[in-house]
Amino acid sequence: MSALQLNRPLAFIDLETTGTNVATDRIIEIAIVKVFPDRSVQKKVKRINPGMPIPPVTTNIHGISDEDVKDEPLFKEVANELRQFLENCDLAGYNSNRFDIPLLVEEFLRVELPFDITSRKFIDVQKIFHLMEKRTLSAAYKFYCDKILENAHSAEADASATFEILEAQLGRYDNLKADVNSLADFTKEEDFVDFARRIIMQGGQETFNFGKYKGRAVREVLKLEPQYYDWMMKADFPLNTKQKLSEIYTKMMLKK
Repeated sequence: MSALQLNRPLAFIDLETTGTNVATDRIIEIAIVKVFPDRSVQKKVKRINPGMPIPPVTTNIHGISDEDVKDEPLFKEVANELRQFLENCDLAGYNSNRFDIPLLVEEFLRVELPFDITSRKFIDVQKIFHLMEKRTLSAAYKFYCDKILENAHSAEADASATFEILEAQLGRYDNLKADVNSLADFTKEEDFVDFARRIIMQGGQETFNFGKYKGRAVREVLKLEPQYYDWMMKADFPLNTKQKLSEIYTKMMLKK
């Protein structure tokens, strides 16, 4: 069995939320299992008041109700603590590249607290599972670890199970290298600019990945139709998407 090789901490993140819309939903529980190069582990679990009602259909999934979080802190009250806990960590999770990490970044953006992601590697254990076996977290836990996932949809249980699954995957597949850089490259998808993948890199330039301008260079579109920028900034796109669009637009204007 290949043991996971780490040069710096790897933080396994799992969120319970008000829903699945990265732009509008909020975190109600976060669990972080931080694994250090010496194999020691630190855990942090926080319940958070989302500042909005939790839909009953969502409560039915994870069991967390409005009453459960009404006296818990808002995200802005724990944001700095979470940022410090995640400092100098690479990030991992189950479907984390498309949900947990983008939503966490959105929460930091809402409270205007910088959270640098440019120097981090991302490992999505679900992507390894799907690439290797082509299937939920509970199924992966049974398949790789031969265990029943108790307390599924408890953030701590899910994050801990995800760590165990990655270790088991490394033992099962000889072509998986047990280091963060290789695993991040293996689970990487298209070269995206924003987490929502509204903008991706194609041919060395930022390119729209949706709507009527899909496949067109962002700078080309903004030159031809400047009002498209205003529309996107006012529309219901994630803050991360708007941030990246603003960066492109600002660079473009500075070159004039």
